[in-house]
Amino acid sequence: MSTSPDSGPSRPPQTTRRHLLAELRGPGVPPRPLDARALAALAANPGCRRRALLDGAGVDKSALAAKLGSPAPFGQSQFAIVRGNSFEAKVKADGGRELLRLLGVEEPAGVSVPDLSAAGPEGRVARTALALREATGAGGWTLLDHPLLALEVAGSPVYLEPDAVVVRPDGGWTVVEIKSFPAIDGSADAAKVGAAARQAAVYVLALERVAAVTEGARVAHSVLLVCPKDFSNVPTASVVDVRKQRSVTRRQLDRLTRIDEIAAALPEGVSFDVAERSPEELTASVESVPHQYAPECLAACELAFHCRARSREAGAVETLGRSVRGELGGLTTVGAVLAAARGEAGDPDDPAVAALRRARALREEALASAPARTPREDVECPC
Repeated sequence: MSTSPDSGPSRPPQTTRRHLLAELRGPGVPPRPLDARALAALAANPGCRRRALLDGAGVDKSALAAKLGSPAPFGQSQFAIVRGNSFEAKVKADGGRELLRLLGVEEPAGVSVPDLSAAGPEGRVARTALALREATGAGGWTLLDHPLLALEVAGSPVYLEPDAVVVRPDGGWTVVEIKSFPAIDGSADAAKVGAAARQAAVYVLALERVAAVTEGARVAHSVLLVCPKDFSNVPTASVVDVRKQRSVTRRQLDRLTRIDEIAAALPEGVSFDVAERSPEELTASVESVPHQYAPECLAACELAFHCRARSREAGAVETLGRSVRGELGGLTTVGAVLAAARGEAGDPDDPAVAALRRARALREEALASAPARTPREDVECPC
């Protein structure tokens, strides 16, 4: 690594960032590698500085949540993993005949399926890039089974492995996502499709890095989502536009590359070393980083239960959902919302306050006009 004569003894910014993140993680603690799921979860909640810092530093959030006393009881079941692997094997069987059929390839025998094996992740990334360039130059159909791509996140490489990438004769590259959740009557669960789209958008970004140095290459911003049809094991496919997810993910990754700015604002002595720090010290460190909790975090972040508990203690309206938070404007706590509804606080000209008081008046009017309820004779009154 070369330095200019007048640069002085200071380390390059990249080295400084890595050293800083290693100190936050703990001495001798290897970073937990990011994957497409983690990057997609970041994109789903781009305003959470806490997750951005912990993921950028490679902190094991599962171990951290467990030591904080709020373990996250979620994750893929072994049955779901086996089912997903079985369905993917069926889709790719016989040289990917079923997958190629879904792509409209008439003669699968003429499709090239290169060997992508190599030593180590760096070797596999280089072999994938070479296969993509060769396939684009050949001008035919090529199926890359589990290629390995790379993105730089917070100064470190993140290795990503999509299910497949298809190179078309016109030089177009298409990401293929194979999921085991069903498409009933041509429509799959919207939340699961959204998660798959965010994950695929990460692969699209990684592919664009290779396409930028490959003549004639063009990465499609629509991915092919393959799912079981109805209640069978027959694969069906749909095209999913991921342009929005790609833009959000790219902005979040740009923010992660400046993760040292978030870390620089932390108090002295902050550390997320699970092995060496006590639960009380870890709690103080975690709370020193601002977070942005939403109910959707429960399905995507290991620290979600800890953040939810703190948000509830503070009476934050975020616990009610992002849409509710957006409607309440400057009312940031449940106590403030109730006080505004009762007329004890709040600006009457504020649309949120006016709507709350109107809703409370309508509720009281409805209760007053409702017929009195008499207790059932066979139920003893608890009073």
